[in-house]
Amino acid sequence: MISTSTRPRLLLLLMLAACGMCSAQQALNSAPTAVDAAKPTTSSKEFSSRSPRYRIQPGDTFDLTFDLSPEFNQTAVPVQPDGFATLRSVGDIKVAGETVPELTETVKQAYSKILNNPPISVVLKDFEKPYFIAGGQVSKPGKYEMHGNTTLVQAIEIAGGFQTAAKHSKVYLFRRVDDQWTEAKLFDVKKMEKSGNLSEDPFLHPGDMLFVPKNTYSKIDRFIPNLSVGTYIPLQIP
Repeated sequence: MISTSTRPRLLLLLMLAACGMCSAQQALNSAPTAVDAAKPTTSSKEFSSRSPRYRIQPGDTFDLTFDLSPEFNQTAVPVQPDGFATLRSVGDIKVAGETVPELTETVKQAYSKILNNPPISVVLKDFEKPYFIAGGQVSKPGKYEMHGNTTLVQAIEIAGGFQTAAKHSKVYLFRRVDDQWTEAKLFDVKKMEKSGNLSEDPFLHPGDMLFVPKNTYSKIDRFIPNLSVGTYIPLQIP
């Protein structure tokens, strides 16, 4: 049985313990989850950058020219489905996802084991033509080739413009960030066109996908797994 003199002290200890548990729970709730930590980070400047460099993809081919060691010259080097390319005398190297300058540096490093700082030229031969995909409430949904710089508003017009039931104020732009994540961003095209201010009209990157909803669209995370994009956009591409 607890005496009257010890009850205040016991109550104080219980209150302190409860506060400690609350603080721990708050810290736990505010801590980033493993999924949040895995999400890539991009700035709005990166999202709207005008001239992204082409990145090597499986199925591409490229030529290698060694100015001082022509015996190592190679033509139409194929990029395999796994993203690797087989080079003479150095074997397989991972090249998918790299720009031409990055590929040039990768090849230099690979050959630095047998050549002293070799001057190398890399020229793409066969590669996938830039494209974007338009879906939802546009007149002509589908896959379109990109010729030069193309903005979101221009892409909508290329796809035939908005349908009558389109939600002009909520146009989604999906951009693949890496093998696991696709970035989704919302644009108010109605506001841009009404004000005549197209400074927020983003330039598309090859492979971008725009979607115009019909009605109020449920909120989605900025980054979603690539396998889930089809859940949001049931596209029918010829």
